Amino acid sequence: MSVDSQSTITHAPDFINLSEKLSGAEQQNINNLLALLSANDIDSNNEADAKQSSINIVRFVDGRGLACPMPLLKTKVALRDVATGESLYVVATDANSQADIAAFCRQSKQTDTTNRLLLTINSVTSQQATDSTPSQRFDTIYHFIITKTDSN
Repeated sequence: MSVDSQSTITHAPDFINLSEKLSGAEQQNINNLLALLSANDIDSNNEADAKQSSINIVRFVDGRGLACPMPLLKTKVALRDVATGESLYVVATDANSQADIAAFCRQSKQTDTTNRLLLTINSVTSQQATDSTPSQRFDTIYHFIITKTDSN
């Protein structure tokens, strides 16, 4: 993917890129959500080896407000459109999502012989509701960036 087909976010580390395949609204939503993560969240949860120079997010799953198992099911469907070396960004508010998505990624390393899933970021953030629409705000958000890798 060329540099022209990506939008680099300004507040996150320089190794996170957003694909232009994402709509403008999705890019803005992702930027706002990634802004909730601290640099420590990203660095301490990065399971990728030192060879990985960037995370290229090409798909986004907004599972906020969805009960288990919907965030995992939407993740599985979205991964169909993610190629090797590309990443999927998932956010959810159901606490079970953290265990479900982490287990799904671990299982892919044992059972999938072509594409394995690397859980690059697995973080939890809390935010305070600052407006009068609590139905649109969630206190706890689970963040996942899943990267498809080759079997080597």
